[in-house]
Amino acid sequence: MSYDRNPFDEDVNPFADQSKGKGSKQSAFSGGAFYMPNPGSVPPAPNTILSPLPSERADYNRGATVDIPLENGRDLKSKEKELQAKEAELRKKEQDLKRREDAISRAGIVIEEKNWPPFLPIIHHDIANEIPVHLQKLQYVAFSTYLGLVFCLLWNFVAVTIAWIKGEGVKIWLLAIIYFISGVPGAYVFWYRPLYRAMRTDSALKFGWFFIAYSVHIGFCILAAVAPPIVFEGRSLTGILPAIDVLSENAIIGTLYLVGFGFFVLEVLLSIWVIQQVYMYFRGSGKAAEMRKQAARQTMMAAL
Repeated sequence: MSYDRNPFDEDVNPFADQSKGKGSKQSAFSGGAFYMPNPGSVPPAPNTILSPLPSERADYNRGATVDIPLENGRDLKSKEKELQAKEAELRKKEQDLKRREDAISRAGIVIEEKNWPPFLPIIHHDIANEIPVHLQKLQYVAFSTYLGLVFCLLWNFVAVTIAWIKGEGVKIWLLAIIYFISGVPGAYVFWYRPLYRAMRTDSALKFGWFFIAYSVHIGFCILAAVAPPIVFEGRSLTGILPAIDVLSENAIIGTLYLVGFGFFVLEVLLSIWVIQQVYMYFRGSGKAAEMRKQAARQTMMAAL
């Protein structure tokens, strides 16, 4: 099989205008007639030039613009003056508060915040932060004697209440209430708080008041443990003598009285240990001589 001509004889420019040239290179569709190229001829290349896409401007607007009006200089100056006035007022209040705190501290007045017990704060108590480290153990034991007295009087009230229900007179029950409502706050005011403040401030006079009041506390616990009828009315205290008397009549009430007697005995022993330790510290720190000097000074001032 042979061809008349070489199809590669002529250089064909695909980008040239095909409407011009030889008749054999006319469009395949001319005058509406269908053109059949010669077998040996090369069909004209179509116009393959692509027009570029229209360029689009990138839109970098990520959100709507917010117009923030700028205040003029006059408003800024007025606000600045207001802030300066408020700052000066706060500084003045702070200086006044500082002067009051200094005056209170010089006068020896201590502001105590009630923080104990945690569920119902009624007293101020913070041994870990206000008592010196070497005295904290002794202070904790003294506080345990106060709680022990509260427990002894509460147990006494319960035992006497049961005895009253079982047939004893109402008078012993009223006396048990009086012991409780006077002994609990009285012990705190008269000997525990003075000891707490003496440990915190190292005051010789407060130590002296503690020794007097704590001695009365120990004497009361000894009498309560014995509960002689010549001092206390009937069976109003759970001492050893009422316990023996009640035990022969009612075993349950007698047992309650014996347990109360044991609590009072423990309270006495622990209180004696506390007063011994406090006295040893008092003598060893030289507070005894200081207390004598202060007492003599106050006596002289009172005489003058």
